[in-house]
Amino acid sequence: MPGGRPTDYSPELTARICERLTVVESLRSICRDDAMPSMASIFLWLSKHPEFSEQYARAREAQAESHADRIVEIADDDTIDPNHKRIMVDARKWVASKLKPKRYGDKAEVEHKGDVGLTVVVKRFTDAEDSSAS
Repeated sequence: MPGGRPTDYSPELTARICERLTVVESLRSICRDDAMPSMASIFLWLSKHPEFSEQYARAREAQAESHADRIVEIADDDTIDPNHKRIMVDARKWVASKLKPKRYGDKAEVEHKGDVGLTVVVKRFTDAEDSSAS
């Protein structure tokens, strides 16, 4: 791109960024492309443009789904060394759990709604009851 990296916000450029995120390309990789803005520009745009922030969040959620799909492909691929396969699967599981924790996270959250009642009964024993209990 003549004149260096793009620094001006545009919906077309942010759509391309989100599309690349969705197909499991990292933000670092996207930003290494000279036709793309720097990470600093993207983070600035995220704070200044709510529509981009929403689009970016949806792209990251879709990225988690893509990672989950890829995990199955990796697991089924008999040409990958089992140790390498485990590392590849674990890395994608970790990323998916961070991008979409409610669906892919390890922590199960339990929510309780309503009141909890507690009745406390205090009973005093007399000396006669104490000696008969033993």
